[in-house]
Amino acid sequence: MLKFQDGTAVGRADDEFGSRPVTDPRQLRILELRYGIIRAEALSARESLAFIEQVLGDT
Repeated sequence: MLKFQDGTAVGRADDEFGSRPVTDPRQLRILELRYGIIRAEALSARESLAFIEQVLGDT
């Protein structure tokens, strides 16, 4: 999602058939909420590295 200084924004919606630009404010809000949930559940960079190293060590 990109937000510009003039207040406009554009996002990208991906699905199994490809991707499309999104500019509708309601759809942008949905994308923003989805990305926020993903960010909240994601590991930090340090935790990700530790997890990857652990998985690689287990193989």
